[in-house]
Amino acid sequence: MNWIAIGSITDIPPRGARCVETPQGKIAVFRTTDDQVFAIDDHCPHKGGPLSQGIVHGAAVTCPLHNWVISLETGKALGADEGLVRTIPVKVEGERLFIALEALASKAA
Repeated sequence: MNWIAIGSITDIPPRGARCVETPQGKIAVFRTTDDQVFAIDDHCPHKGGPLSQGIVHGAAVTCPLHNWVISLETGKALGADEGLVRTIPVKVEGERLFIALEALASKAA
């Protein structure tokens, strides 16, 4: 995979998120309390709410608009809701964060 550096894990507070602008749109990068890092599209499948502004709990995020819960691992809406957002491969090397460009290009095609 072709990885692109997007910053440091310390740029994201535990249970927080940051956005990365890409040619295919905004990517939300999340950090859990146990320092797992996930990247998904920054829009809720329900009404397009900014997931990066939601509440992170465990390996999920709750959309700030209508409280849909989205799995950070799979991108699927949880509970009775149905929908899906794109997940992006992310890796951590030391404190540096990277996302996979191929995943962005192939999902955009």
